[in-house]
Amino acid sequence: MGGAVSAGEDNDELIDNLKEAQYIRSDLVEQAFRAIDRADYYLEEFRDSAYKDLAWRHGNIHLSAPCIYSEVMEALDLQPGLSFLNLGSGTGYLSTMVGLILGPFGVNHGVELHQDVIEYAYQKLEFFIKTSDSFDRFEFCEPCFVIGNCLEIAPESGQYDRVYCGAGVQREQEDYMKNLLKVGGILVLPLEEKLTKITRTGYNSWETKKIIAVSFAPLVLPKHRDNSKPKAVPLPTMFEVRTLQDLARISIRLTLKRTVAGPGPLPRRRLAHSGERFRRRRVQHRGSTLLSNRYVFMSRLIPGPMDNNNNRSGTDTEEEQEDEEVEEEGNCRVLGDPEEQEEEERREAPVNLLRERILGLPLPELLKMYLLHYREK
Repeated sequence: MGGAVSAGEDNDELIDNLKEAQYIRSDLVEQAFRAIDRADYYLEEFRDSAYKDLAWRHGNIHLSAPCIYSEVMEALDLQPGLSFLNLGSGTGYLSTMVGLILGPFGVNHGVELHQDVIEYAYQKLEFFIKTSDSFDRFEFCEPCFVIGNCLEIAPESGQYDRVYCGAGVQREQEDYMKNLLKVGGILVLPLEEKLTKITRTGYNSWETKKIIAVSFAPLVLPKHRDNSKPKAVPLPTMFEVRTLQDLARISIRLTLKRTVAGPGPLPRRRLAHSGERFRRRRVQHRGSTLLSNRYVFMSRLIPGPMDNNNNRSGTDTEEEQEDEEVEEEGNCRVLGDPEEQEEEERREAPVNLLRERILGLPLPELLKMYLLHYREK
């Protein structure tokens, strides 16, 4: 299932296409999708296909199409502090995006059938934590994955605010899935070839909404030997008491973040796109282009040397001065070769303002690293 939107040249362009097609509709979901590069969850030899709106499978490793994940994220109506259970958690791509929204006081669990996929998911999670600039921009609820069949979850396990199942569910399995949900919670699952949103409105009352037609592989049924007792899958602890150090770190980061960028996650600076599409956007947003060209902009505000007649020094002709006035009015002309400047903008790395603010604090180096989540565990 997929192919609903055109392919992008990078992760940001893929998200632009999903927004344009109305698969991504909320700011929280957009921020999560932009924060994690989908290609990082592909094997290296398949990365060229990462920004197509198509599902990908290699052995037991599987990713759904971007349009499916975006519909799932929107339907879950995620909020900070909620508990989330991902049945068939796979590569951890969806769970990691969810963790960016849940924040430090959420719960983020996944159940996966295959041991090799669990190992792959933890490798990708470690790569994200150690290398991604987004890890410092958000307060992250780190996912925890367990191996087992999601149809054999221990009966004493707690219920969750949000549940997603990434495999096809038959009608006889629906009640089992519903029982994993708290009152007021939301369950999203492929039910009989339809991506379905089920809201638990009371102890025995539900609201059901069909979202889109989908095609998922069915859930794998448990296999038991004769006269053997099914082995229940224990889920991780639902809530853990945070240490005073963790609570202090979260509070300090939140305070610094608000002084830098206001409430909410820091905005991710867009990387430049190549090709004709990007050039069209530059024409449409010339006002913002001038702001990024801060050196030219600031030079307009700093007066040059003055001669005895209170005129600007130099040998500018009237024609050159008129040209400069046109340049200022247009708010779009830049100094130097436009092609070179475009290439320089493309190479410029995004700035993590929160990270720079923390590194600039007069604190011991280890404490600053701790405020940056101290990635080396």
